[in-house]
Amino acid sequence: MPVIAIIGAGPGLGAAVARRFRREGFFVALIARDRSKLDTMVAELSSAGVTAQGYSADVRIPAELEDALGRAATDLGPISVLQYSPLPSRDYLKPVLELTPELAQEAVQFSLLGLIHSVRAVLPSMLESGRGSIILINGGTSVKARAGFAGTSVAFPAESAYGEMLHEALEDEGVRVMQLVIPGAIPRLQLPNGIDDVADRIWDAHATPGPFRSMLIPLEEGRE
Repeated sequence: MPVIAIIGAGPGLGAAVARRFRREGFFVALIARDRSKLDTMVAELSSAGVTAQGYSADVRIPAELEDALGRAATDLGPISVLQYSPLPSRDYLKPVLELTPELAQEAVQFSLLGLIHSVRAVLPSMLESGRGSIILINGGTSVKARAGFAGTSVAFPAESAYGEMLHEALEDEGVRVMQLVIPGAIPRLQLPNGIDDVADRIWDAHATPGPFRSMLIPLEEGRE
């Protein structure tokens, strides 16, 4: 079966995406820092018929991230879909006048460098098979900076730029790279089916060719 690896998996969006992709016949690798939360998610998803395994890793630590993706591929099979969606720390949402070089560096490590390490871990097998998807999930500061959210306003655009370059470089290789921008907290967006609507959009991003970036809702309707 094909495998999706969800980096930054949590009980909300990560679990919804796991259920949605399982309906299409996928195994699921859940990657996040908290081992106990991963174990709970795996148990809950397994009871719902989802074949999932959890792998603990901090996206700011390359060796952990690469090891988790390697073990997932060994256990479940080559990763054919990578979703990069770790939830930024609240520290990255400080006003710009409080942004220090150290905090900016950490935000970039979290959003950009973690993605680069992840891509380099899964891309060789995607290129060998001639198919795959890399899906970035970002907030509205990926397309419009906000002085009150300085860390993500610096790091998300860098992640977006890397993703867009990948999109262009890989478009003839059978590997698609897409970004879904969610301009606000999902519970506040008043979607008809809540988080399941977001999971459907992520599935569509994988299954249907399209541009690099799509917006879940118009930017001006979102609330970070």
